[in-house]
Amino acid sequence: MTEHDSAPIAGLDRGQGVALWRQIAGAIEQEIAQGLRVPGARLPTEAEFTARFGVNRHTVRRAMESLEGRGLIRIEQGRGSFVAEDVLDYPLGSRTRFSENIRRQNKEPQGRIIRILTIEAEGAVASALGVRRGRPVLRVDRLGMADSTPITIGSHHFPLPRFQAMPAMLAEQASISVALAACGVPDYRRRSTRITARMPTAEEAALLQQARIRPVIVSEALNCDPDGRPVDFTWARYASGRVQILVEGE
Repeated sequence: MTEHDSAPIAGLDRGQGVALWRQIAGAIEQEIAQGLRVPGARLPTEAEFTARFGVNRHTVRRAMESLEGRGLIRIEQGRGSFVAEDVLDYPLGSRTRFSENIRRQNKEPQGRIIRILTIEAEGAVASALGVRRGRPVLRVDRLGMADSTPITIGSHHFPLPRFQAMPAMLAEQASISVALAACGVPDYRRRSTRITARMPTAEEAALLQQARIRPVIVSEALNCDPDGRPVDFTWARYASGRVQILVEGE
């Protein structure tokens, strides 16, 4: 059976002049609105939707892409499609802490260290931390999650040798704030933030479990200790379908 057959199947009306993919998208959207498919729930596969609606996979795929483009679902390569979760407000102020922000949303914060390495300071990193180009700095890449859902990837840069104990601290607990406190910086303030957006790399899309056609929000932030010395230059990428940045005043 093809899309052009005249008999309606599974609620589709081939005679009303509305594209079939739009009708399929509307049916799935209605199920989400009625609570039949809850946030985070896995959706049927393309093959299952094809059988349900009696159309070809191209039509189902177009409907799913439409829903994803509107932020109603998220498509994860190799994992399937899921109902989009509620968008989190993520405040950026002078004292931003990931765990505190996530708990404000009644969710449980989690973190996973992706990699730790020593790199040569270049460009924005050297300028922000106030070190000469080519000097070694510690880079920590960390995945931040809310209720096990990926929210942000943070690439943190710490001046050496001041924070040479950071890897050992993070091995005990994957919290940047806790590790900084263990290294003698119990409090720090954000001095500056720059926010942009771009398309994700393949690794970023995989870690954030989002499609590469959906942009990420990018922030560059410099954190300083109470004496004004730079302690952490962070380059963060946020899943734009799950986070909206809220810039707070003093």
